[in-house]
Amino acid sequence: MTTCVIGAGAAGLAAARHLKAAAIPFEVVERERDVGGIWDASLPHSPVYQSARLISSKPLTQFPDFPMPREYPDYPDHGQALEYLRAYARRNELHDHIRFEQTVERAERMEGGGWKVSFAGGGSRAYEDLIVAAGIHWVPIVPRLPGTVQGDCMHSRGYKTPELFRGKRVLVIGAGNSGCDIAVDASEQAERTFLSVRRGYHFIPKYAFGRPIDQVGEVSLKLRLPLPVRRALNQLVLMAVVGRPEEYGLPRPDHRLLESHPIVNSRILPAIRRGDLRPKPDVAELRGQEVLFKDGSTEPIDLIVFATGYQVSFPFLKPRHLNSPDGRPDFYLHVFHPTYDDLFILGMIQPDSGVWPLMDLQARAVAGYIRAGEGRGLKRGPRPDLSGGIQYVKSERHRYEVEHSTYARQLRRVIRRLES
Repeated sequence: MTTCVIGAGAAGLAAARHLKAAAIPFEVVERERDVGGIWDASLPHSPVYQSARLISSKPLTQFPDFPMPREYPDYPDHGQALEYLRAYARRNELHDHIRFEQTVERAERMEGGGWKVSFAGGGSRAYEDLIVAAGIHWVPIVPRLPGTVQGDCMHSRGYKTPELFRGKRVLVIGAGNSGCDIAVDASEQAERTFLSVRRGYHFIPKYAFGRPIDQVGEVSLKLRLPLPVRRALNQLVLMAVVGRPEEYGLPRPDHRLLESHPIVNSRILPAIRRGDLRPKPDVAELRGQEVLFKDGSTEPIDLIVFATGYQVSFPFLKPRHLNSPDGRPDFYLHVFHPTYDDLFILGMIQPDSGVWPLMDLQARAVAGYIRAGEGRGLKRGPRPDLSGGIQYVKSERHRYEVEHSTYARQLRRVIRRLES
């Protein structure tokens, strides 16, 4: 029988490349007309917007066997990321293995193992193994706030170009990477722009000492410096390059550096310093045309943008198949089902660096697992630490957070074990 890969974004393409190399029969099912997943900004449900760029630099973003073009900038934009993925699919001759415009409606485990996958519009197929590579940035989280609002509200997924902010009083809620990008975009068009920051964060510039910041950080990792030393060195770099967040009117970080998913943005702090963008605390209440903040201040607002993230959701799978009663998967290494030998998830991680090289390792490990049969007892014993000793902030945002070098080492150990 054949292995089914759901999704032809970066994770699905990595899966296809390694399944093909391992001579494992497979097919990829993809609901769109081409590969690329979320990086195809033309798709109405893609979270990518006009100004979106990668927040990890080329060497730490590209697949290990497929370098990005030399002419690409240090941080490619979304169009370049999409073309890179499509070139990767062409180079590995993956298109013949992909069934496009196939939306998976449900996947049901068959008695004795294997999966029956049913498609929208009718039809189903049986597969021996199921690899879910459908992505984790499709289902928006929109918090419920007290009060009512008379202006417009939208989630950041619906944002594409900044013209919609022109002449408006805009509030962006959420200071993640997308929220900071969108707030700066709004500040260049809107009458007034505010950014609601729930807690204090460390804001990391894209460059330090003339090099991409993640490449600077890799030096201390390659030297195998202890975590406290790395944290102290990184803090010194931040102090030298941008100073303290409090100097910009932002709250003091409520966690140590590295303990939260990195916010990598070189535009946000200058926009605040210029007065184009004004930080605000968490929202206390919506009051029609005004918003009350927790510091007691109010502001008239015409448009609220919720940059509040996404829920990990695979609606075609029943929660009992995800080893979690709430439907948010709990898998070994965030990849392998703890008891099934025929269900895998790729891309269900939030690393502190580029995710595509880690997807490549995940895909290689899964291909090795399938080829080995039952995985040679891989999932027995306690689960390994994926944090590198970092105590991440306890929040839903960090449910799948991993320290990239630690996680890569764990995956390489699995690969060596399976391929030996």
